[in-house]
Amino acid sequence: MRVSEFDFDLPENLIALHPAEPRDSARLLLVRPGEPIEDRHIPDLLTLLQPGDVLVVNDTRVLPAELRGTRVRGELRANVSFNLHKRVDAHTWRAFARPAKKLALLDELELGNGDADALRARVAGKGDTGEITLEFELGGAELDEAIKSHGAMPLPPYIGAKRDVEERDKVDYQTVYAAEDGAVAAPTAGLHFTEKLLQQISDLGVTIERVTLHVGAGTFLPMKADDTDDHVMHSEWGEIDQATVERINARRAAGGRVVAVGTTSLRLLETASRATGTLQPFMGDTDIFITPGFRFRTVDLLMTNFHLPKSTLFMLVSAFSGLNTMKAAYAHAIAGGYRFYSYGDSSLLFRDRSGDDEDEV
Repeated sequence: MRVSEFDFDLPENLIALHPAEPRDSARLLLVRPGEPIEDRHIPDLLTLLQPGDVLVVNDTRVLPAELRGTRVRGELRANVSFNLHKRVDAHTWRAFARPAKKLALLDELELGNGDADALRARVAGKGDTGEITLEFELGGAELDEAIKSHGAMPLPPYIGAKRDVEERDKVDYQTVYAAEDGAVAAPTAGLHFTEKLLQQISDLGVTIERVTLHVGAGTFLPMKADDTDDHVMHSEWGEIDQATVERINARRAAGGRVVAVGTTSLRLLETASRATGTLQPFMGDTDIFITPGFRFRTVDLLMTNFHLPKSTLFMLVSAFSGLNTMKAAYAHAIAGGYRFYSYGDSSLLFRDRSGDDEDEV
């Protein structure tokens, strides 16, 4: 499909720079293909979810993965900054560098905020688009703690271009159930949940299941191809274990719906369902690219924030609920002043089942 089919105009003033307060007070656009669009709020999940449903959340924890420091070549020094975006191994991360032109293979780096000993690394690889491979002296959990000490929250570029990182972002840009270190961008649909709301949902008879997909900064990269067939999707690491799979499958067999919180949860669930057509345990990288024509195997409803024009995520929601449906939904949201992107409002999308009997494209 032509990427231009997924374009729309968004007024700059609708890009949210801070979240709603409290976080569960945001608006919720209810989208059911073939039915009128409804304006709701996040607490309405308590009437939209049903006993027996499964709410699947992504428990990845965002690392403060924006690092600033100095490139060291003997007596020569230059200021550089990095946004970590994918862990390679215990000592190694891929990162986007600014300015990348100041860096060469084997350059030594001293990174940090001055509050503790510098985090030392070297340039172990250099790509074509500003991507750098960083090899750190520290590794594993010790490296994670050092990154937390020195790094700043990696706000999305459409927020970072308009304001500085603030202290409150450490809380605002993290879900209340975050547990597994490794993401460099938040699974933003989950930012709307509070502990109280999750308990109320559980009390309804809705099971809450956790999966892990470490969101990478590649989620913000613009599409450079003119046709979706020519796009190379970024990969992200995820895991869903046997026990979680068994519980989800049992609920589905009993008639419960699978409600994915965020496109990250959906991408992992559908990745883990592709090999056999039913949900299976999975651990590893996924570069699944979902566009209209994709056959969904597991997810029935999707809760997700509003996405960028011509983005892979707007393509995903268009595949899920239908392109015309989502164009109408976004036009409604824009006209109604909904707040967009990571800190914005959310939506609850029902799956378009008109093509369920067709072969996957």
